[in-house]
Amino acid sequence: MERVSVQVHADDPISQSGVVSQLRTAPELRVLDAAQHDQAAVLLVVTDSVDERTVALLHRLRRTTASALVLVVSRVDDAGLATAVECGVVGLLRRRDATPAQLTKAIVSAARGEGSMPADLLGRLLEQMGRLQRQVLDPRGISFSGLDAREIEVLKLVAEGYSTREIAEHLAYSERTVKNVLHDITSRLQLRNRSHAVAYALREGLI
Repeated sequence: MERVSVQVHADDPISQSGVVSQLRTAPELRVLDAAQHDQAAVLLVVTDSVDERTVALLHRLRRTTASALVLVVSRVDDAGLATAVECGVVGLLRRRDATPAQLTKAIVSAARGEGSMPADLLGRLLEQMGRLQRQVLDPRGISFSGLDAREIEVLKLVAEGYSTREIAEHLAYSERTVKNVLHDITSRLQLRNRSHAVAYALREGLI
C-alpha cells in the first residue's frame, strides 16, 4: 500500500511537533516537512477555532496547492463549520477526538476524495443547508446545484433529444433564449457543451 503524504500546519510549535510525532507512527502515512509542501496529498491544519487567521491560511493553501484539506479544531460553531466547508475542508475533527487512529483515518479518507466529520457536526451542517435551501434558494427557484427551474427544464428536454427549435416551441421561448440558457449553464459550471451539461444534471440527480 502506498503511503499517503501529509504535511501539518499548526498554530504553535508544541502542537506542530506533537501532531507530527503522532502521525509518524502511522505506517499508512508519510509526514513531509515544510520544504516538501507541493508534494503533500493532504494538508492537516491544527487550530483552536475557525477565526480570520485560520480562514486566511485555508484560502492560501487552497489557492497554492491541489492537496485535500483536513482541519483539527478545538471549538467550532455553526458559522465556523460552514466557513470551513466553504474554504475547501473535506475532513474535520475536534481536537479532543484527534487520536492517532482518528487522524490517520481522516487523512487517508481525504486522500481518497472522501469526506469525514463527526456525526453531530454533519447534522448541524445539513440543517444549515436545509435552512438555506428553504429560506433563500427555494423562493428564488434555485437549487444547490446552481441551476434554476428554467435551466433544469431546458436540460431535461435536451436529454430527451429535443433540438433547440423544439425546446423553444415546447417552452414558448425564442431559440435565442434557449441558446442563451444553455450557454449560461455551460459557462457558469465550466462544462464543455450541452452533452456535458446533461451528464452533469444526470449525475446530480436533477433530471
